Amino acid sequence: MISPTTGRAVAPDGSGPASPSPTNPQSPSPSPSRSPSPSPSPSPSVTPPPGAGGCTATIETVNSWTGGFQSNVTVRAGSSAISGWTVTWSWPGSQTISQLWGGLLAGSGSSVSVRNESWNGTLGASASTTFGFLGNGTAATPTLTCSAS
Repeated sequence: MISPTTGRAVAPDGSGPASPSPTNPQSPSPSPSRSPSPSPSPSPSVTPPPGAGGCTATIETVNSWTGGFQSNVTVRAGSSAISGWTVTWSWPGSQTISQLWGGLLAGSGSSVSVRNESWNGTLGASASTTFGFLGNGTAATPTLTCSAS
């Protein structure tokens, strides 16, 4: 099912079927029966659309707390398949990565480079994979650059 709060696919929580979405885009959205969870902050950052053989990367902060945060990065292939990818960015502050999964970390300090693992580098046209990390400091939304091979 799709979460009305995040718009992402989630497993059912056992509370019964969800209300269907309105089919008329002019209709107002139904108001939720409970208050929505606060949105992750900051908002996602997207690289420019890829050409043939290129890739894009989007970052989303999924949780934050005093002194740390968790983010996921989605890498998507362009209009043709790729056999490897690297995502790079620079932190705007003193953020650091303390744990990373689904990618291999390179670089230190404010410059970060994450490349694919052996099992998630080959992506078909428009296919995607995700890596995640725990960061130290205040959550940030850096501008990501994705390069494909």
